Amino acid sequence: MAYRSTHTYVNLPVKDLNRTKEFFGSIGFEFNAQFSDEKAACMVINDNTFVMLLTESYFGSFISKPVADPSVSAAGIIALSADSRDHVNELADKALAAGGKQYKEAQDHGFMYVRSFEDLDGHLWEIAHMDMSAMPQE
Repeated sequence: MAYRSTHTYVNLPVKDLNRTKEFFGSIGFEFNAQFSDEKAACMVINDNTFVMLLTESYFGSFISKPVADPSVSAAGIIALSADSRDHVNELADKALAAGGKQYKEAQDHGFMYVRSFEDLDGHLWEIAHMDMSAMPQE
């Protein structure tokens, strides 16, 4: 039987937790106070997916490698879905207005539309809308 997780937690190091919470809050994300304190903020993506934003020192306490600097190197991309192209644009525009940086031009593949941004620490995010009915058939 294949493994299936019931919940997903992505952990990211951040330099300034309060500023990061303000950034993501201005985009429209909410936080679960039960799993947040002065070292960590639990950002809710949906009922089963969360991003734990951890101060760099707290993040470092969980690992034996150095904490990477996402402003100079990428180790991953967090991709989230949106309900429509307009929703993609709304979220990406809010991220840019809140201090995020665009790291790629918008991509329009017909069936999939994607906008990308870097958060305040340089972590890479993509917001995508997929219209499965417009997906090319083989």
